[in-house]
Amino acid sequence: MAELNTGDGGGKKGGKIRAKKAGGRVDLTAMVDLAFLLITFFMLTTSISKPYAMDVAMPDKNKENQEDQLDVADNRTMTILLGSDDKIGYYMGLLDSPIEGPEVVDYGKNGIRPILLEKIKEVPQITGDPEKGLIVIIRPSDRSNYKNLVDILDEMKIVNAKQYMIGDIGDSEIELLESQGIYNE
Repeated sequence: MAELNTGDGGGKKGGKIRAKKAGGRVDLTAMVDLAFLLITFFMLTTSISKPYAMDVAMPDKNKENQEDQLDVADNRTMTILLGSDDKIGYYMGLLDSPIEGPEVVDYGKNGIRPILLEKIKEVPQITGDPEKGLIVIIRPSDRSNYKNLVDILDEMKIVNAKQYMIGDIGDSEIELLESQGIYNE
């Protein structure tokens, strides 16, 4: 290793006396300024990811005004019941006299999605009005989980369903889920 000799010139007596030099000093002020400028630049130019949220239109709680209620034809409504074990039960129309169903399907491209796509195309042809599309009522049970609700809302977005809502499940629909075997503990 190299060694720095700071002695007085080899130990001779009577030689010139030299003043000791202070060690070299580096001024870091410019480096600190540059670092703060870079930090500020990257903080201001980075985009902070915003959480994704779904817009949900909630109905008014005005039960007094019956004029606000809309009668909908049975052939336009599809009710989706979220059961346990990642299963879905669905029917068209009213539960007492369903037009189609009840049937049990899964989530995804081989489950509820082709059925929704078919019904979205079929309903305007049946009603004769392209403005009157399919209305989907989603009713989660207490045995379904949050993931199931998010999955069915994703399916609504994928199939581009225009009108859908989340409603409360009734006792008769729970009995239907039990009879179909998708209301297990």
